[in-house]
Amino acid sequence: MVIMDKDQHIIDMLEQRDIKPTAMRILVLKAMTNSDDAFSLLSLEDKLDTVDKSTIYRCITLFLTHHLIHAIDDGTGSLKYAVCHADCHCGEEGEHLDDMHAHFYCERCQRTFCLSRIAAPVVALPGNFKVHSINYVLKGLCPQCSERQASQN
Repeated sequence: MVIMDKDQHIIDMLEQRDIKPTAMRILVLKAMTNSDDAFSLLSLEDKLDTVDKSTIYRCITLFLTHHLIHAIDDGTGSLKYAVCHADCHCGEEGEHLDDMHAHFYCERCQRTFCLSRIAAPVVALPGNFKVHSINYVLKGLCPQCSERQASQN
């Protein structure tokens, strides 16, 4: 496999999560990291229209299993995915609920964003309830849509 210098950071991301860097995995992760917002499986398939859909799905599943990306249920009925930061432990077993963060869904442009600096609130549950994940989604207008709306008024 021929590796370009510009792809080295993608390879490093894969290897940091113990994922073998194949050509397809590099291609899929590269497409994922070129997005400012979270993406759906369909939007990734559209972006990588020459790649087999099952290959993309297998890459996403592998990336989720190794905590390279995380899934977001933003209430639209379609899961969105976002690349985790190098020091992120979201989705891992154990005491990593402090790595769970808020997400924002823009009701106008329908994009979903990670708000990684805003921790999702942890609620103390009674009895033997045990929290494994937290889904905290704020909805409204993103900065670009807010500006567009303000300029129209």
